Amino acid sequence: MRTTLTIDDGLLRQLRQKALDSGKPFKQVVNDTLLAGLAQPAPRPRQPYRCPTFSVGALAPGVDFTKANQLAAALEDGALMEKLRQGR
Repeated sequence: MRTTLTIDDGLLRQLRQKALDSGKPFKQVVNDTLLAGLAQPAPRPRQPYRCPTFSVGALAPGVDFTKANQLAAALEDGALMEKLRQGR
């Protein structure tokens, strides 16, 4: 049966190369490749990944969480500046 397909350029190059390497006609390589793909079992649906969370407890009195984030950002900036100074 004849039909018209639009095949990505990269895939077309791979199919043509496979036909050259195997010495088979292009249409046979396309048919064999499609049959091999259809013969593959359908992938089983994956369960969504769940990342467990843990409580770190209550903040100590007088600790401002937003300042902890500011400190972490400042330390990260300092480490980046040190890497730039060392040329890494």
